[in-house]
Amino acid sequence: MTERRHHKPAMPGSGHFEEIEGGVDPSEVSAAADRAATALVRGAHDNADAELVSRVVHLADTEGLETLAALWAGAPADSLAGALWRLYLLRSWVYADPGTAAREFDLGRLHAPVAEAISGVPEPPGPDEVRALVDQVLRGVVIGDFADTLFRAAAFARVTASGRASTEQTDGSSYDKDLAASRLLGLAEQLEVAGRLELDGHLG
Repeated sequence: MTERRHHKPAMPGSGHFEEIEGGVDPSEVSAAADRAATALVRGAHDNADAELVSRVVHLADTEGLETLAALWAGAPADSLAGALWRLYLLRSWVYADPGTAAREFDLGRLHAPVAEAISGVPEPPGPDEVRALVDQVLRGVVIGDFADTLFRAAAFARVTASGRASTEQTDGSSYDKDLAASRLLGLAEQLEVAGRLELDGHLG
């Protein structure tokens, strides 16, 4: 396994976000996105304190999901910035409707037992448990192993996608359900690819 070197932890801060204002040059936006992603992930985990971890977990709350989207939504899925965007997107979805997230995760456990074990959601899975899970996943951006963070998020998305696909449609149409499930499954697959790249030292 290629050793991943880390530096002093840092947060993007207002300077990084100001660089995207106006969106004049796409290459400058991409560069700012890469710098912000690197500042978040490539910190020295041994020096990460509780305040830094909390700021990372709540970054979408404090800066706004739209700001993070402007930074990272256009980044390739197999990049550090793209992986971060998908982690924050998953957290935002869970927080927007934790009851549905918990219900779909519970339904999906029978269809994806291995992924359920990897995700680490406590038994039984309820709204509080799935919120705690996605927060714990984002803590892994600065503490723990980032590849494990990506695999854990992917497993949660995969189980939830299975549960979503298994729900019945009262109107007799499965189009919306299948489309939503396929998108969530696609998110899981993208996070898995990013995790493998991180293990190989190629996620940048």
